[in-house]
Amino acid sequence: MANRNVIYEACFEDYLRQAGIPYVAVDEAKKAIFAGVYLKSFDFVVYSRAGPNLLVDVKGRRFPYRGGRRWENWATRDDLDSLARWEEVFGSGFAGLLVFCYHLVGDGEAERFEVVHGFRGESYGLVGVYRSAYVGACRTRSPAWGTVSVPTAAFRDMVRPVAAFCGGDA
Repeated sequence: MANRNVIYEACFEDYLRQAGIPYVAVDEAKKAIFAGVYLKSFDFVVYSRAGPNLLVDVKGRRFPYRGGRRWENWATRDDLDSLARWEEVFGSGFAGLLVFCYHLVGDGEAERFEVVHGFRGESYGLVGVYRSAYVGACRTRSPAWGTVSVPTAAFRDMVRPVAAFCGGDA
């Protein structure tokens, strides 16, 4: 099961349920070993109506972030490397997808998103980007933390509403 204590994962699961999109939540308590290497779990397998089936890793962020910054999109190299390995395990017909679930905390922020999902009295903007596209555009953010991110303008151009990947319209 997905970690329903993480509000962003619970929000995305609620979106899938309301949109009638079939999915399986991944039990994050179980660690996987593939070819002798521990792999970080992803969050959901989503059976898409709009393209390849999806191996989804949910990233939750505030929007705007500290100091008014928008479109925070960092991920760890381990997130991306593990998701790439999972794509190999599942094979053709599956693609890694980073879903950024933005908690909309400022006035007028919902207008920046095509998919806004209400959950537990709050609003969340839901966008996604294929892992392969993200990796092609990311650069090192913090070597010490092993994080990367995509420059804001490029990220805004590459993300799409989650419905474009999942085939939902909720």
